[in-house]
Amino acid sequence: MQKIIAPALAALLSSAALPGLANATVTVLGWPGGSEETALRATVEVYNKTASDADKVELLFFNRDGFFDKLQADMAAGSTAFDINLVATYSIGRYAPYMEPVDLGADAAKVFGDSVLKTMQFDGKQYGVPTDLSLHFMYYRKDLIDALMKDDAAKKTYAELAKKVLGKDLQPKDPDSWTWDDWAATALYFSKQANPDSPVRYGTVLQMKNLLFNMMVFQSLPRSYGGDWMDASGNVTVDSDAYKTALQLYKTLYDAGASPKDSLSYEYPETNAAFAAGQAATALQWNAAAADLTSAEKSPAVDDVTGIVAPPAGPNGRADHIHGLGLGLNKNAKNKEGAVKFLKWLATEDAALTYAKSGGSPALTPEVVAKVASERPDLVKLGEFASKYGYVMTGATSANALSVYELQAKEFTGYWSGQQSLEDALAHTKTGMQDLLKK
Repeated sequence: MQKIIAPALAALLSSAALPGLANATVTVLGWPGGSEETALRATVEVYNKTASDADKVELLFFNRDGFFDKLQADMAAGSTAFDINLVATYSIGRYAPYMEPVDLGADAAKVFGDSVLKTMQFDGKQYGVPTDLSLHFMYYRKDLIDALMKDDAAKKTYAELAKKVLGKDLQPKDPDSWTWDDWAATALYFSKQANPDSPVRYGTVLQMKNLLFNMMVFQSLPRSYGGDWMDASGNVTVDSDAYKTALQLYKTLYDAGASPKDSLSYEYPETNAAFAAGQAATALQWNAAAADLTSAEKSPAVDDVTGIVAPPAGPNGRADHIHGLGLGLNKNAKNKEGAVKFLKWLATEDAALTYAKSGGSPALTPEVVAKVASERPDLVKLGEFASKYGYVMTGATSANALSVYELQAKEFTGYWSGQQSLEDALAHTKTGMQDLLKK
């Protein structure tokens, strides 16, 4: 992370340094680059066509490097260079002191659903409009699963491996009906180390690098077993049976060779590469990978045989980590009235559909996403999974949320790599989280 250079940022954001911004009625600081910028520009263009001169919007972007630290420094300094600023689920707690909650109106829930709106909430208050959502899909090889389901000898091998390694009596199932044990048994069956007759080298590709975002991928497993960061009284509960079961399952698969041995250095690109190359039968991966893994140009080895379902179920059902990027109100905004008008409009169905058609990734309710299903089929699953299974861990929007994920990554990777025991990993994590999450 870059060092914070507040004076330089102040100069960058000053209207003098940004020709044209001095006349902007509502200035919006957005996320630079990629589909988010493209979609926001297109949506603002639509808004400005009908907005009065007093409500027109102008956009502002700066570099991604050190973006969140720079933004916090500028907001803490009382910047008035923008009326509306970017906010992310895991950073809301950092910015909330410098922002004002916003009432998006009753129709916002009809557009996004309650679980998606919660990705932009802190201490029960709404701090932004959720523009782009990230969650996880379970990707799997349809051809391999179909062949397994039709082969009695393969089913027998599958059952023997499940009993030997997992201690469970299991039979192959349709992936949309998987529990985590079913997924684990499938991962074992399709791993050369566990099953020399496997048609591919690995049953899955685990993201186990000491990296905070990998914890977001992992944590839907303990969540589906009832795990959370804290209970209703604010007590840290990471040392639960749910987390123990989840951590042990990852280690069991890693030790059995179901995931590559260098998985301890894997994150998003390595998982994508392994699956796209046809080397793995399954992969729990970000929804952003869908476009690449189903592309004949980018993933010709698997594009037409890649299936997508929600993450497997635990005793508490399915769970899918969600976080979002959104836009909220700067406490020091020069034009709060115009800013609130734009934010409320951005939460309407028409605006959300415009954003989706322009390449953004909003999570929409089934009734709304159906209107763009032919153009954006990926958003159908995004909205469905977010609304049915989406969750935000208790405390995951706090000021130190990113530090919690970093702590977990360090300790959990230490356990998976054999550097410390499960008990020590959870004890260290609990102690650290108690310090980070205390009021």
